[in-house]
Amino acid sequence: MIKSELVAKLAQANPHLYQRDVERIVSTIFDEICTALARGDRVELRGFGAFSVKNRPARVGRNPRTGQPVEVAEKFVPFFKTGKELRERLNDEPASSPEDAGTPTQTGSPSGIGGSDIGGSGV
Repeated sequence: MIKSELVAKLAQANPHLYQRDVERIVSTIFDEICTALARGDRVELRGFGAFSVKNRPARVGRNPRTGQPVEVAEKFVPFFKTGKELRERLNDEPASSPEDAGTPTQTGSPSGIGGSDIGGSGV
């Protein structure tokens, strides 16, 4: 789901709000999360998860082509840890029905990103 789809779904669920107002609300929430992370604060949304910033210290890496050492600067990266309720909802699989017996299932993450068939070889 992308931001515009989220806005459309929220606007549809709340017909008393204009779509432009819903868009402004969603943008404000995202902006506040970004601002808090930029300050180094942690943002916790109960049941959903927590956003925080992790420090990756400077290190010496290697150029994969030449093997030469390369200085990698210190950097800060966003980190998201899922909440207990979200984890339970993602891992709570309903009992499979007899109709599902012949249908293929998707492996890997729920988004389909990072699955085991990256190259598309099907092996």
